[in-house]
Amino acid sequence: MVEVGDLKKGMVIMVDGEPYRVIDVNKHHMAMGRGIIRTRLKSVKTGLVKEANFSSGERVDEANLTFRAAQYLYSDGDHYHFMTLDDYEQYALTEDDIQDAKWYLIENLEVSIVFLEDKPIGIQLPNVVVLKIVETEPTFKGDTVSGGGKPATLETGLKITVPFFVESGEFVKVDTRTGEYVERA
Repeated sequence: MVEVGDLKKGMVIMVDGEPYRVIDVNKHHMAMGRGIIRTRLKSVKTGLVKEANFSSGERVDEANLTFRAAQYLYSDGDHYHFMTLDDYEQYALTEDDIQDAKWYLIENLEVSIVFLEDKPIGIQLPNVVVLKIVETEPTFKGDTVSGGGKPATLETGLKITVPFFVESGEFVKVDTRTGEYVERA
């Protein structure tokens, strides 16, 4: 059981006996009463999206998931192909299954495939991945007063903000949970 206040995007929960992936979570607080947790849920089995409201403090069941170590192989446009490391079995997942994880996938990246009742429903990325910067603006001397950063495009197409001293062609570590720059690799 997990409290609805702790729900996060991507979690798989059981609602009315059916597995749903949390797409969006919004917390609303009332003046004198308890808060309301508004969620958008996508059915793992049918793909239908529904909205559900929970009272603060309510509990829901977490789906019984299993994880298997795997390696990302390639994408053929429609599917992303993975191979489990224990028995070398291959699985093809759609873009709907992996969602925003597609921005962090590079060949041979080790991930975990998430299974619900022996059916793959998604992947779990490592917390940090190393990606190459393919395009960023040049740095000018003395351009560090603001303490901000500059936009950069990574090899997967992901756009992030990097410090001014980072150049094109360098490798950087990116946090897969927040999508933010961590450090140079």
